Amino acid sequence: MNQSFASLGLIDPLLKAIDELNYREPTPVQQKSIPSLLEGKDMLAAAQTGTGKTAAYSLPIIQKIAESGVRAKPKEVTALILAPTRELAAQIHENITAYSKYLDIRSALVFGGVNLKPQTAALARGVDILIATPGRLLDHLGQKHVSLSAVKFLVLDEADRMLDMGFIHDIRKLIKLIPENRQSLLFSATFSPEIRKLADSLLNSPVSVEISPNKESALIEQQAYAVPKNRKRELLRDLIVDEKWSQVLVFTRMKHAANRLCQQLIKDGLTAAAIHGNKSQNARTKALADFKDKKVQVLVATDIAARGLDIEQLPHVVNYDLPDVPEDYVHRIGRTGRAGVPGHAVSLVSPEDRPLLSAIEKLLKEKINLIVPAQYAGPQPEDLAEDDRREEQNHHQRLSQQSRARRRPAAAPRRSREEASESSEVSAEDSRSDRDSSAPERRGAARRHQVKRSTSRRSPEASSRRGSSDRSDRGDRAERSDRFDPDNFGNSINYTPRRKAPGRSRSRDTIARYEPVDPFAPEHQALFLPQSMPGERPYRAGGAEKRRRPSRGPRSDRSTDYFERNSRYTDSNTRSNLPPGLAPRRGGRSRNR
Repeated sequence: MNQSFASLGLIDPLLKAIDELNYREPTPVQQKSIPSLLEGKDMLAAAQTGTGKTAAYSLPIIQKIAESGVRAKPKEVTALILAPTRELAAQIHENITAYSKYLDIRSALVFGGVNLKPQTAALARGVDILIATPGRLLDHLGQKHVSLSAVKFLVLDEADRMLDMGFIHDIRKLIKLIPENRQSLLFSATFSPEIRKLADSLLNSPVSVEISPNKESALIEQQAYAVPKNRKRELLRDLIVDEKWSQVLVFTRMKHAANRLCQQLIKDGLTAAAIHGNKSQNARTKALADFKDKKVQVLVATDIAARGLDIEQLPHVVNYDLPDVPEDYVHRIGRTGRAGVPGHAVSLVSPEDRPLLSAIEKLLKEKINLIVPAQYAGPQPEDLAEDDRREEQNHHQRLSQQSRARRRPAAAPRRSREEASESSEVSAEDSRSDRDSSAPERRGAARRHQVKRSTSRRSPEASSRRGSSDRSDRGDRAERSDRFDPDNFGNSINYTPRRKAPGRSRSRDTIARYEPVDPFAPEHQALFLPQSMPGERPYRAGGAEKRRRPSRGPRSDRSTDYFERNSRYTDSNTRSNLPPGLAPRRGGRSRNR
């Protein structure tokens, strides 16, 4: 029995907005999810892409926030939606903005790769619905731009993808910052054991919704072509040109393969663009916008674009490389056959890809139609083979240049032409005066001065090593040894201790010098004396009277050992000049005997 959105309990502003978006009938996941979410229940839903799950969880959240009449305070968030990729987060934000067109709902989008300031300004005003990627949200939390203490709704969209990308630790950090009294929703394409474990720790008595798990849409026609790896480019070009495909989304396994295939398609006369993780956010946004506006015929992407991209009436999807994970195949072909429009998915299968195809068929529990075109069974045409060899050679040259650039030291800045001419004129004048000098000791002085002057012009960035002129005077070593020379103790009484630790200064222009300290001053005795002196009174420990053995302490603190070993410090004259407690007791036994 078909239902309408009005029968699900949605309010009029939402019904008006979704009617403008041409939403006629709710999808199965929307029919099962919206009533339960409006009742405030937690939910665990398994639904593939293209089933309308974004509207399934966002419409009830928007309605509950609007009916509460409470708006988020500055730096606070009412509903938090976490997404694994920037593209999916941007798509969710676009949908929520369209759904809340006739309601006073503030939403914000937070993800990496862009400037922090606009995001910080939006968070400072308070956000009713925040769509974010985990990494950038943790950055804002670390800088105290936002607080999650007032979150009432938590949504994990594409949770299986977030686990695959290693976001599980970030998710657990965020969950600890959110109040336990919340409504939590978890949407995933599969119910793997990891998803079950996460749901047990996150959800409270959830409602389970499962819509066609691990099965492709019935509106998608699937085909596979058996073709050698070096003939895939030729087959893809012929399919696009001969079949007159208006638009096609092509998936590759590697980032450099996406760039290379995009360049090859451009050489073949097609308008193409690439999108993957190494592209800047502006480049990714522009490529996706051009593809949606049909300015680009072929969009080559990695799995970063396999989820969350909602491209209206996309007719064709090509798996240039089969994915390593069978579930990713479902997400890839889910870009076509959306909103009731038939789609077409083609996979190019090389001999080494046959095990991956078998794993996909096992997941789907049905066979994919495999076509073996005879015209692509032979060797690659010579022009394409030469093009591939040239491209491979250029790729290795670029890698070598990048490697040499990383190892090459920074060059000294070149002097301008005016500085060079001025230097040559001065050098010529100095040479004449040097040659004509009557004093023998003056001959050659100009040349020495010229060398010194040219050396001083060198930029400090040209070399990280310091020359002899940059080092401090070597006389500091004599001062450093004065501290340990007992003969100089009397001459160093007027020195005051330095607060700064000895060593190189921050500027690295000089070496911080040791300044001798008077060890006889009472305020310095703690630095030079051990904790107990030889011959001191015994102390009680555990009820028994024991004689405490003097602690030798660190080597730098053995001043009394020196005094005991030298008679000049144990005679009556010197003993009378020592501070109280420094001289050994008369008749006391020395430990060095």
